[in-house]
Amino acid sequence: MRATDAITIRRAHPEEPGVLRVAALDSSRVPRSPLLVAEVHGQVRAVLSLDDGTAIGDPFFATQDLLALLRAHAAATRRPQTSLLGRLRLRPRSAF
Repeated sequence: MRATDAITIRRAHPEEPGVLRVAALDSSRVPRSPLLVAEVHGQVRAVLSLDDGTAIGDPFFATQDLLALLRAHAAATRRPQTSLLGRLRLRPRSAF
């Protein structure tokens, strides 16, 4: 990968051909969804699970920087986990 190559980061489905291809090349299972992928020239090169942080990469390309980019993107877009009541800005009623 050259410094001028365009990189696309997007959400992906675990059964997409590109995700399955990277998992097979990496001799790994597809990580748990939801997934983020990094594509270079339209080919999936790295996959990151937003659920547990598991990552896989195409072993025929340097993917360490792509995985770091995916992790940074995931951290920047992560929503805080709140309960349904917190999202609705409701407070539980007291029994008294």
